[in-house]
Amino acid sequence: MKKFLAIVAIAAFMTSCNNGSTSTEASTDSTATAPAATTAPAADSAAAAATPIADSAAKMVDTAHKMLDKAADKMSNATDKMKEGADKMKEGAEKAKEAVKEVKK
Repeated sequence: MKKFLAIVAIAAFMTSCNNGSTSTEASTDSTATAPAATTAPAADSAAAAATPIADSAAKMVDTAHKMLDKAADKMSNATDKMKEGADKMKEGAEKAKEAVKEVKK
C-alpha cells in the first residue's frame, strides 16, 4: 500500500510540474551560446520560477506523508481489531475444548 501511495504522490508531483506546457528545449541548438549579460536575468527568472515549484513539491510531500501516516494508523487499528477477534476465538476454542472434555467424562 505504501508503494502505491508513493507512486501516486510521484505521479501527482510530475503532473503538477508539467502544467500542460510542452518543452521547446529539445528543438533548440545546444551549440549556440548566449551572451553573458542575458544569462544573469535568466538565472534570476529560473530561480524565481523554481521557488513556487519547490513550495508546491514540499506541500505534496507533506500531504503524502499525512496520507501515509493515516494509512499506517488505520492499519494499526485494523491489526488491533484482528488481534481482539483472534483472542475471542481462542477463548471460544478453549471453552469448546473444556465442554468436550466434560462430555467425555
